[in-house]
Amino acid sequence: MSRGSRSSAKSELPTKPCAVCGRTITWRKKWERDWEGVRYCSDACRRRARSTGGKDDDAALERSLEDLLDARAASASVCPSEAARAVAAQQGLDGEGWRDLMEPARAAARRLVVAGRAQITQKGAVVDPDTARGPIRVRRPR
Repeated sequence: MSRGSRSSAKSELPTKPCAVCGRTITWRKKWERDWEGVRYCSDACRRRARSTGGKDDDAALERSLEDLLDARAASASVCPSEAARAVAAQQGLDGEGWRDLMEPARAAARRLVVAGRAQITQKGAVVDPDTARGPIRVRRPR
């Protein structure tokens, strides 16, 4: 099998979003018997789903991103750090405590993309949330 046919075969496999971070999970042979039960993309997401504080933070970050987007013009975007800072302030975290919420804020943005309520951009262009590295911005779908 050539490399070209392997990549096209992979694109035909079933996918679904991770329940925690929204990253795309692609079907694997070892999940054949329990594909319906696969919910998380990694052990880290599985642990985060089991923690009670994570769910509260996730919901607060999603609400914060939505509120920030609602407060701006339809063509404007927000940085996930703005949501992290807002949630950190609500939780009474001081100093650099908001930085611990950055990856969960990016995950909240990915979940909004999966739900069709946002787009993730880099340098003004819409990017795939699963492959975006570096600074991102979040905006309403256009």
